[in-house]
Amino acid sequence: MIDRPLYVDKIMAYTDTPFVKILTGIRRCGKSTILKMIMERLRDCGIPENRIVSYRFDSMEYEDMTAKQMYTELKGKLCQNGRTYFFLDEVQEIQGWEKVVNSLQSDFDVDLYVTGSNSRMMSSEISTYLTGRYVAFRIYTLSFREYLTFKGQYTTVGEPRQELANYIRLGGFPATHLQNFSQDEVYTIVRDIYNSTIFSDIVKRNQVRKVDQLERVIKYTFNNIGNTFSAKSISDYLKAEHRAIDNETVYGYLEKLEKAYLLHRCSRYDLQGKELLKTQEKFYLADTSLRYAVLGYNADTVAASLENVVYLELCRRGYTVNIGKTADGEIDFVVTRQNEKLYVQVTERITSEKTEHREYDRLLDIRDNYPKFVLRTDDFAGGNYEGIQTMHVADFLLSDMF
Repeated sequence: MIDRPLYVDKIMAYTDTPFVKILTGIRRCGKSTILKMIMERLRDCGIPENRIVSYRFDSMEYEDMTAKQMYTELKGKLCQNGRTYFFLDEVQEIQGWEKVVNSLQSDFDVDLYVTGSNSRMMSSEISTYLTGRYVAFRIYTLSFREYLTFKGQYTTVGEPRQELANYIRLGGFPATHLQNFSQDEVYTIVRDIYNSTIFSDIVKRNQVRKVDQLERVIKYTFNNIGNTFSAKSISDYLKAEHRAIDNETVYGYLEKLEKAYLLHRCSRYDLQGKELLKTQEKFYLADTSLRYAVLGYNADTVAASLENVVYLELCRRGYTVNIGKTADGEIDFVVTRQNEKLYVQVTERITSEKTEHREYDRLLDIRDNYPKFVLRTDDFAGGNYEGIQTMHVADFLLSDMF
């Protein structure tokens, strides 16, 4: 196993505290492996094996298990002479798991870690049974730094600025970087993740009947990553193709894609009115490889994928990310974390004075002293322009300065 300290260290800060640790994220992003890493750390700290108990509830063995049976099973594994550490993987497969976890946490000396791959993990049931008694950790696919570490285990790693193109094209699902897979092999693995997510977490769970309609909405969304659009624009597009669909149905599909952690919704923030806007949002993918595995690789989409990669990195680092609406345009990202704020523009390259003015002038129009960045991938990335820091995207992704 290749360590992922970005998550393990954060989660273990809550070990032996009265909080249930809940790990969520898209299928195959590494949640189960992170649980194994935490178990290994506990063993290294001297916790005996009989006090570390793990289950994987998406196994056929537990297919018809009820909450009552789950409770009886886990209660039978309690250690009589010390705290029991429970690791419950894909726990959302058991209807009513929240009650079980709440009972164990309330009545016994336990430390609980649970994972799940859809938003049933964060349903209202948790609010009912575990309010104030859990901490949630969103797990993402590999960051650029993690990707370089994984790749370094099986081959020579190139200079980061060169490797960035491979990272965007191949994405960061851990399973695709355990050995030197070809691009076709990577996309085969990613398509399998995509298909299992669509059919298990969306179609089957929500009893979606018009699967072809859902897939058309998905393809429209994947094709418009980084563009502002609305349910109406999708509805109008499909109607033009003689595929009638109402706005409410589109909203429903987008919500389901979010709940399966395939999509991230990024809202617009009015920098003048200081309020979040409810229209013309952007959506970003959980991993850039999803777009290419489903729709095929297209070099013309690299600019949108760059934006997607930066968005995910900012989320990984705990920022709240919005699009900034200005009087005459937009800032790609306005990001906040407690008292911190950053403004970020992302562009593949600046090829003309007009493009340069467009990218920099919007930031110069913002009259505050928070850091401002223009991220690009050309050879001229670097330096400072009237207080705006220019960085290569690869350097930004690897930076420890924010």
